Amino acid sequence: MATFVEKVLARAAGLPEVIPGQIVDVEPDLYMSHSASWRCIRALERLGTDRLHDPSRIAMIMDHISPARTAKTADDQRLCREFAARHGITRFWDVEAGIAHLVLMEEGLVRPGMVIIGTDSHSTIYGALGAFGTGVGFSEVTATWVTGKLWMKVPGSLRVEVEGRMPPGVTAKDLMLWLIGRLTADGATYLSVEFHGGYPASLTVSERMTMCNLAMELGAKNAYVPPDDVTRAYLAERGVPPGEYEEVFPDPGAGYVRTLAVDVSDLEPQVACPHTVDNVRPIGEVAGTHVDQVFIGSCANAKYDDLVEAARILKGRRVAPGVRLLVTPASRQVAARIAREGIHADLLEAGALITNPGCGACAGDGGAMADGEVTFSTANRNFQGRMGSYRSEIYLGSPATAAATAVRGVITDPREFL
Repeated sequence: MATFVEKVLARAAGLPEVIPGQIVDVEPDLYMSHSASWRCIRALERLGTDRLHDPSRIAMIMDHISPARTAKTADDQRLCREFAARHGITRFWDVEAGIAHLVLMEEGLVRPGMVIIGTDSHSTIYGALGAFGTGVGFSEVTATWVTGKLWMKVPGSLRVEVEGRMPPGVTAKDLMLWLIGRLTADGATYLSVEFHGGYPASLTVSERMTMCNLAMELGAKNAYVPPDDVTRAYLAERGVPPGEYEEVFPDPGAGYVRTLAVDVSDLEPQVACPHTVDNVRPIGEVAGTHVDQVFIGSCANAKYDDLVEAARILKGRRVAPGVRLLVTPASRQVAARIAREGIHADLLEAGALITNPGCGACAGDGGAMADGEVTFSTANRNFQGRMGSYRSEIYLGSPATAAATAVRGVITDPREFL
């Protein structure tokens, strides 16, 4: 009886079965590298080779600093463009495309049962489509470029059974912050986190992406939501028929390190307080905290329905005087859709500054704070100095909480606007 990760890594390693703790050589289906792909290229040069095992498995996306802010960044990005052109890497997206994770999923390149490595820790997000996604270092990606293989230790598995109906104004982001606060940032270190139950099954792919993305902040090696009709419909919309992927499910009776049961019926909005993601409080304990800036963005919460959620509160209202509201859509597709549907206008009229798609302030690209300033952010991390001054503070929460906070100028329970 095997868990999801045991099954998917056994298949990728060409073995009949594997067990937790076993070291295996896997053949990833896709290798993602983002803006710092130049580091991989330089590592390849140090290896003294220009040979790539399979360029069709390489995906490069210029997302972290887009467009370039310095001559050094511009030169690094040019190196990536030239490398991709020279090697026939067709899966290359430049500074206009958006965040790597969203781009790959929107393009139909992430599919159930795949093994995907990426130069970003939040590659766990790919589990929203039933894939194995994990972040690795630049040298590991470079080695995989050359050999097509990467060794991994098979993780144990944590099974999270989530039931109940979420109250209005409470979201998957709130669930994950609550879970991180309960288990701590080390609560799932090098574990495969599987989300099961009626609640995950009721979610959109976007909400599942938020769950799997934030699993990284538990220390997870990867995350997973079982594929279902929602998954298949998402892929079909992107031209991927069922015959082009193989779904992987854990066996009944599979062995888990731990099984956790959660009921979301009485959950309230959660806020991660400075300076760690697991410093989580229910919103009532931090409501009224002054903010100077609100950031709605990141691969955790700048997808289409995240921006719809924020706009629902912001429409017809204005951002509080003295507060800066930054909105950074996760991808070009998201930006185009909110423009078509009038959401872009609603945000602008509320007083938001809408930037080009990408990582934006989450990766320190704009939105920096001065000493003593406070940002409320929908991103996935709030480490000291992540957004400017080491004497500034970052609070984390959902897009709904962010929008309510922008309107009031202090951390605000979004349920007050329902």
